[in-house]
Amino acid sequence: MAKPVVAIVGRPNVGKSTLFNKLVGKRLSIVDDTPGVTRDRIYGDCEWLGHNLLLVDTGGIEPRADDVILSQMRRQAQLAVESADVIILVTDLRSGVVATDAEVAAMLQKSGKPVVLCVNKCDSIGAPPLDFYEFYNLGLGDPIAVSAAHGHGTGDLLDAVLAHLPAEREEEEEEDAIRVAVIGKPNVGKSSLVNAIAGEERVIVSNIAGTTRDATDTRIENEHGKFIFIDTAGLRRKSRVDDAIEKYSVLRARMAVERASVCVIMIDAQEGFTEQDSKVAGIAHEQGKACIIAVNKWDAVEKDGRTMDSYRKKLMQDFSFMSYAPILFISAKTGQRLDRLFELIHYVDGQNAMRISTGRLNDVLAAATARVQPPTDKGRRLKIYYMTQASTRPPTFVCFVNRKDLFHYSYQRYLDNQIREVFGLEGTPTRFVIREREEKK
Repeated sequence: MAKPVVAIVGRPNVGKSTLFNKLVGKRLSIVDDTPGVTRDRIYGDCEWLGHNLLLVDTGGIEPRADDVILSQMRRQAQLAVESADVIILVTDLRSGVVATDAEVAAMLQKSGKPVVLCVNKCDSIGAPPLDFYEFYNLGLGDPIAVSAAHGHGTGDLLDAVLAHLPAEREEEEEEDAIRVAVIGKPNVGKSSLVNAIAGEERVIVSNIAGTTRDATDTRIENEHGKFIFIDTAGLRRKSRVDDAIEKYSVLRARMAVERASVCVIMIDAQEGFTEQDSKVAGIAHEQGKACIIAVNKWDAVEKDGRTMDSYRKKLMQDFSFMSYAPILFISAKTGQRLDRLFELIHYVDGQNAMRISTGRLNDVLAAATARVQPPTDKGRRLKIYYMTQASTRPPTFVCFVNRKDLFHYSYQRYLDNQIREVFGLEGTPTRFVIREREEKK
């Protein structure tokens, strides 16, 4: 399920980035007293009272600015507002209400989105000064006094944000439908694949890279079951992402991966593997999604009896960090192997949701440790007392050990391979959580 998006907007130099950094708990945005330091949108995760939010920091809005950079910053902020569920308007107590604040407030009211008014730089504890009440003139309801530098009032601010969100965001789709995000760099045929699957032109198809700006949902029901295909704009290298709308589409693509259960990572068979393909796949891998690598335009490749095998071996080396992902050679243009794609989507989705009993897991653990002894360091040997599965999507295993520092990554990889050998887990990443436990005397 996608996280609610909260955009932090306001005129330059009111402390938006300081507030953003305080809420996400990391120094992600550059903080400087010079207006215009934050030009692009920056994204970060925030958790409050059990709710996960995606915060978007924006450059300052100057409604009447003619400067090229300032106008681009205004466009960036407008795009963030369009994608947001709730907007935080940040103002400055020290400067009071200025004309730009009123213009920005009017712009936000026209958007129809819920707005929370934040009055920043209320650094003193206790009742706010009389100047604080001037912000009621913006017509956005009760302002909230906040000190982004010290953290005062941030809890009240997040409470107000949550109040504007529905208690539970209901999914529109059927529960038994598999959600599939089609991702990849531009012009690999993502929209063509969705259209071929849908049997009609549900999505605009063009050879011009960047045609698809937003993530769009296409519901499919056929003999293979129910699916929701989420077509996304192609993800480009950061140096190539200079158009404001394309920067916006990167956020939408990341949100699409988050909403999906299965990710189909599309590769152009003629162009072959690129560094950007690895980065695109990394988004799905990091979020623990079931993955399929689909090599598109296979009909356009000159082939002999060994072409597919050699291509597959090369891809397995290129995608060594996600060796679990099955590779399928398809053609969205001719419909080649699309039936097999549906079968794989079903299969990897089930693998991603697999739950293994603690007893069976520890049988595999005992056999694996007997075959290859756990590592030692200075006479101390790693002891793995037992293992249990904590969650699914992706399968997450908790290992209780005597010393965490002895549990080397190479041995964790070995155990992962042993578990996969017995239970499969094809098409899904796994996670290992190591817990240290004192030895019983």
